[in-house]
Amino acid sequence: MRWASRSGESVEFTLMSKAKMSKSIRIGLLAYGAIGHEHNLAVQATNGLELTAVCDTNPDRIVAAKELAPDVASFSDALTMLDSGTLDLVVISTPPNSHYAWAKEALQRNIHVVLEKPMALTAEECDELMALAAQKDLLLVVYQNRRFDADFVTMSSKIREGLIGDVFQYDCFVGGYSKPCTYWHSNAEVSGGAIFDWGSHFIDQILTVIPDTVSHVSGQNHKRVWMHATNADHAQVTITFASGVQASFVNSDLAAARKPKFYVLGTKGAIVGDWDPAAEPAVADLPAILTLHSSDGSISTIDLDVVQPYAFHASLVDFLHNQVPMSVQALQSRNVVAIMEAAERSAVSNATPVSLSLKN
Repeated sequence: MRWASRSGESVEFTLMSKAKMSKSIRIGLLAYGAIGHEHNLAVQATNGLELTAVCDTNPDRIVAAKELAPDVASFSDALTMLDSGTLDLVVISTPPNSHYAWAKEALQRNIHVVLEKPMALTAEECDELMALAAQKDLLLVVYQNRRFDADFVTMSSKIREGLIGDVFQYDCFVGGYSKPCTYWHSNAEVSGGAIFDWGSHFIDQILTVIPDTVSHVSGQNHKRVWMHATNADHAQVTITFASGVQASFVNSDLAAARKPKFYVLGTKGAIVGDWDPAAEPAVADLPAILTLHSSDGSISTIDLDVVQPYAFHASLVDFLHNQVPMSVQALQSRNVVAIMEAAERSAVSNATPVSLSLKN
């Protein structure tokens, strides 16, 4: 089995014996919040995966996990779970500033790793994890779940088909005008900041649509209203590619007027993804309403593609059992972190562009 790692080189993946690969992949969930529950649902619905362990310091969350998987082994200590011998793969859903440490602990114990976003808070940490996974012939991958959203799947498919010609401007936005929460998502030390919190999703989407060399990155953070939280109130990232194509990402808690979720210009037309007003106030929970704007001035709604539920989790089985390459790879998520790091450095110097050379 082969896995792309380090600088994109392929390494032989030989850890799992044929006998072991013929069985269900034993999954452990490290931390069981809302996203842990999503993984639990996915495991229950995916042939070839079996939830065998769950760890959380909150006993109520263990109870919630057992509602779907009554026989799962439960742990309150993560190292005890990792040392239990009950899992082949661990899904790490802890806060972002602990991703690196827990992934390293798992890889050192010869356990495959699925990380939540972001992969880590520095590209250097990502590189170390990728090197360790390569050394031990283990799977290391990030759950880039927004890559499988129906609106993004549909839009990116239409762009690949050439529906709007060559893309030269790609803008994306998330947010509104509202007081941010007091959980770790709003704590820059834990989350990485406003750029990292949603940028892990949207910048990954940008790099999927625009497979071009990044030339430089600029970023800007505004702290103007919400002083109870340390994340920026409004954050913007601009990516300039070697071809001259540009992309921007905005995450805002100060946007009294929302921009579209997607605003993509091509040489033959445009695609706009408007937030669904039926989802207020949680507009990010429903797919955008996509419209095609043609060069003749006509506007038409684009029907969303039907997406396979839990496609990412199915791809885990296909990779580990059948050597089918995954569409999401660690190097891609590492490059997203590198861009977000560069944007934060730029923001410190008032959006001065930072040159960047990504790994490929």
